[in-house]
Amino acid sequence: MKIFKQCTLALFVATAFTTISVSGAEKAVQQVLFKNVNIFNGIDNKLYKNSNVLVEDNLIKSISTTDIIINSKAVVINGGGRTLMPGLIEGHGHLQMNGTGLADIENNRNWEELAIRSTARAKSALMSGFTTWRDAGGMGAGLRKSIDAGVVMGPRIYSAGAFIGPTGSHADFRNFTTPNETFNGPQTAGARLGVTCTADSIGDIKACGRQNFMQGATQIKVMSSGGVASAFDPWQLDAYSQAELEAAVEVADAYGSYVMSHAYSKKSLMRNLNAGVKTLEHAFMFDKEVNDLMKKKGAFMTTNMTAFSPYLTQIEAISSSPAASRKAETAQAAFEDYLKNVNEYQPNLGFQVDCVGDVPTCEQQTDHSIYLTAQFLGNFYALKSMTSTNGEMVKLSGEVLDPYFQGKLGVVVKGAYADLLLIDGNPLEDITVIGGNEKWFDAPARDGIETMRIIMKDGVIYKNTL
Repeated sequence: MKIFKQCTLALFVATAFTTISVSGAEKAVQQVLFKNVNIFNGIDNKLYKNSNVLVEDNLIKSISTTDIIINSKAVVINGGGRTLMPGLIEGHGHLQMNGTGLADIENNRNWEELAIRSTARAKSALMSGFTTWRDAGGMGAGLRKSIDAGVVMGPRIYSAGAFIGPTGSHADFRNFTTPNETFNGPQTAGARLGVTCTADSIGDIKACGRQNFMQGATQIKVMSSGGVASAFDPWQLDAYSQAELEAAVEVADAYGSYVMSHAYSKKSLMRNLNAGVKTLEHAFMFDKEVNDLMKKKGAFMTTNMTAFSPYLTQIEAISSSPAASRKAETAQAAFEDYLKNVNEYQPNLGFQVDCVGDVPTCEQQTDHSIYLTAQFLGNFYALKSMTSTNGEMVKLSGEVLDPYFQGKLGVVVKGAYADLLLIDGNPLEDITVIGGNEKWFDAPARDGIETMRIIMKDGVIYKNTL
């Protein structure tokens, strides 16, 4: 078990409760035993009481309600009846989309600033309990490689590379003053930064997909619907045809991976599923027909619950634009049956925040998203969406491209990765213990989550405040 060089750990030995200081220069122990914990395993709507969990290297070795044999160098942590649960998983985030909005990223930020800010976002995500992150467009594999090499702190990352979309779509960040020579988008700032890839033909779609996989993407992302906080596209836009979506799926299949698709309208959702797309992003017009086809195809969806927040119209990208404000109003009206349908049909729903912004902005949005998901769908479904469901979803990248192929994610079971949180309280009853907050923009700034006492990723403890 490696210890991150910048961390000094205060670990408690259960028998004597003496504090052991472990520095990165010392030889790391190979075993950590969590004693006297109540386990939420990410799968079942219950806590497994009075349990012990042994971590060996970076995997969960055993789980038992009786004593577990350990070696003489094992670190023993007495959970004191706290909840041990899987690390959280972001199903649709954008670590490198860290300007104030799409226009700001296109016009005001260079690669240095975006890259540096992404490391701050990554550290914040990990220290908020997110041990795995599916990045839904805007960056390649560089940050993941740097995190995995121990250069910076952050979660495991499954990145989609550049957004793939046609001219005028939700992937088009240009403004009306963009020079004529960039008409088709390849020389925009978004393209140069590897954030977007303009694809107006089947050949272009395939080229963009292959380029993303060459750059280290674990899946690819297409923009098949319009959006709200963007310049040119009505949310009702069906940007890609069936044949175009099938071209993206063909490329992903060749790599043993899958396509994730930004899709709002019912027509787009059905078209994506019939083309072989495996994850529907946002999916606000989900209904029984979509649910039945999802189940038939083994597909997932992720939805940003802030779309149903009373705070929505206060988002700067919406409030500052009359066109975006109008789009938001019509969208909320069109999506009014979404929550009823999800509660009735219980699809494979993955948690997502979809924040574009800096660290404080995204911490506020994340906490509010956790609260809303539990409020609308119940604590268990919310917790499952941000643990085991997202854990299954990220594994759709396949055995070849999956950078973390050794174990399961989002669950506390034998053989899973040791990505664990030790929490004061029971999140099945109180979602605030993992950061859920009814407030959004008016929430106070925070430095971590006080009730999140231990954060472990890959067998390494990054926080311990016992």
